[in-house]
Amino acid sequence: MATTVEKLAEQAMTLSTESRARLADLLVESLDAHELGHIDRLWVAEAKRRRDEVRNGRVEAIPGDEALQKVRDAVRR
Repeated sequence: MATTVEKLAEQAMTLSTESRARLADLLVESLDAHELGHIDRLWVAEAKRRRDEVRNGRVEAIPGDEALQKVRDAVRR
């Protein structure tokens, strides 16, 4: 029985933050831009740009739960 994308995602979510980031990096790097549509190519470029900003220290990453709480707080105002 083949593993579905949903099962893989569920398993990936049990990884540490660092491991999930590494996995995301590997997945983005594996995309072949020539096979993607225009919008998908733009999203890949954006993902790589954001990754590089974090790696270079230009942007400080915050935990997802903290970011979601900030959004929830802003929406409640």
